[in-house]
Amino acid sequence: MADKPAPDATRRSERSRRAIYDAALELVAETGYPRTTVEGIAARAVVGKQTIYRWWGSKADVLLEAFLEMGERAAREAGHEPHAVPDTGDLAADLRAVLRTTVDELLDPRFAVPARALAAEGLVDERVGRMFLAELLEPRLGRYAARLRSAQHTGEIRPDADPRIALELFVSPLAQRWLQQTGPISHAYTDTLVEYALHGLAPRTRDVPSGTPEGGPVGP
Repeated sequence: MADKPAPDATRRSERSRRAIYDAALELVAETGYPRTTVEGIAARAVVGKQTIYRWWGSKADVLLEAFLEMGERAAREAGHEPHAVPDTGDLAADLRAVLRTTVDELLDPRFAVPARALAAEGLVDERVGRMFLAELLEPRLGRYAARLRSAQHTGEIRPDADPRIALELFVSPLAQRWLQQTGPISHAYTDTLVEYALHGLAPRTRDVPSGTPEGGPVGP
């Protein structure tokens, strides 16, 4: 009688990990972050609580990893690098494209609910805040900064600009509007942020009435 093959522990672990990811994201969407517990995640995923604590230290660790993995999986399915900023040689077009993708994510409850939960918890829990910054925000901001440095080399933006400050001109308003819900977010909104960030508020030469110096009205 042939021996049965031994169970594949790697496959079993991956199935459990996937079930835990899904359970964590579902629960935080249904009940909110404060009411989501490791016990609840374990019950929803049909795994032992000790399985979760063997891989993660807290529910925040589980949720952050589940959220990051979901974003990476969605990017792979769409056929592009997760959170990449394109470099086509046209900075304005590249920024508009990546910010439009960000808007789509922020309007998708699958992304928006856990992201908002983690951001809110990070304000009251310093450890969660550091995790959210180091593992989610910093990698994205670093890619923006790299694209702006590339634009400096091609002369699209001035060479003395600080990329980390420059990126705040379009990233920070979007984040604030989304987190504080002070207004709608849309492709048109982020396109405008890019326009203002790259060209400022002063009139351009083509917009200045005849006889008016660029930047202001004719003096007395």
